[in-house]
Amino acid sequence: MSDETSKQTVLMIIDFQKAIDDPKWGRQNNPDAERQATDLLKAWRRHRRPVIHVQHLSTEADSPYRPGQAGCDFKEDLAPCAGEIVIQKHTNNAFIETGLEAALRDRKITDLVIAGVLLHNSVDATVRMAANLGFRVRLVEDATKSCDLRDPSGRVWPAEDVHAVSLAQLGGEYAQIDRTRSLLAALPTLVADPSAA
Repeated sequence: MSDETSKQTVLMIIDFQKAIDDPKWGRQNNPDAERQATDLLKAWRRHRRPVIHVQHLSTEADSPYRPGQAGCDFKEDLAPCAGEIVIQKHTNNAFIETGLEAALRDRKITDLVIAGVLLHNSVDATVRMAANLGFRVRLVEDATKSCDLRDPSGRVWPAEDVHAVSLAQLGGEYAQIDRTRSLLAALPTLVADPSAA
């Protein structure tokens, strides 16, 4: 990633709301995902670079993400600050019927660093769409998480396997797969100081 494009790199945090702790999701992997995403958020803020928070507003009556209940609220450590963009969505894809693409184009954003939940659901759908729209995507594997999934035959696939397969599908064609530590180490060049521009 060149210095020229690095100035247009946004951190996008998807669906890190209290609802993700609801028992309905079952067992999850990556228990440190929230902390890793928080570390990224703090670093982006220190460098005064753009942040986008995606909030899911479910239309399903039994969803913990449904508006009007505590689950819809952002996790406290990952709540938006003044001046940060909040995109509200009703589907798993953050680009569908939202102003996300326009917000990125208006700000000349070319590169996305994506964290959030769940990897095999909203994160996957958004990453694929972003790549198809021509954005360069870095997906932070340890700042995302998955849950156990039951397939049509009744077999339960562990969250770790779901996560690994999702990364295998997205890596290369749709996104560069990164880890929080490597991104934080590269931050001085990844997000150039806007005062030096």
